[in-house]
Amino acid sequence: MNIEELRAYCILKKGITEEFPFDESTLVFKVMDKMFALISLKRFPPQVNLKCNPERAIELRETYDGIILPGYHMSKVHWNTIFIEQISPIILTELIDHSYDLVVSKLTKKNQNLLKLL
Repeated sequence: MNIEELRAYCILKKGITEEFPFDESTLVFKVMDKMFALISLKRFPPQVNLKCNPERAIELRETYDGIILPGYHMSKVHWNTIFIEQISPIILTELIDHSYDLVVSKLTKKNQNLLKLL
């Protein structure tokens, strides 16, 4: 999967916005104004930061040593950095879904209900 394919997958989800809140090269995807994915457009090889359950994050880092790392410039407990061209697209889409679902689960009930209406 490349950056364009990753972006296309992310924007298909409900309640998504994309923006550059930090700089002109870090694309951030939010659901109901909460970040779930960050893509550096200038880093090579291409990578994405995704939110992750802490226990699963450790397991993924051990399983995909050198491909999934603690989140770059993020909380190392809750975020992973993934080298997107070095991992299966199926696994990457599962990790994007996990990040999105994790963020949605932490939204207020009001925002979760609004999201269902979209």
